[in-house]
Amino acid sequence: MSSNLHVVPHQDGWDVIREGARYAESHHATQEEAITAGTAQAQREKIELLIHGRDGQIRVRNSYGYDPRAIAG
Repeated sequence: MSSNLHVVPHQDGWDVIREGARYAESHHATQEEAITAGTAQAQREKIELLIHGRDGQIRVRNSYGYDPRAIAG
C-alpha cells in the first residue's frame, strides 16, 4: 500500500509530500493549489491526504479509498 500524502508549509509556499519521503512530490504557491493537487493524487492512488496548517499541525484528514480507521461491521 502507498504512503499517505501531506500538504505542508514550505518556505515561500506549500508542498505535497509523501509520508517518509525526503523530497516533495510538488510545490505550490498557495495552500489551495497544493490541496487541489494533493486531493487529485490521493484519489488516484486511493490513499489518505493530511492537510497541515502554517503551524505544522494536522487540521484535516481525508481518506480516498482504504480507511484504516473504518470499523468492520
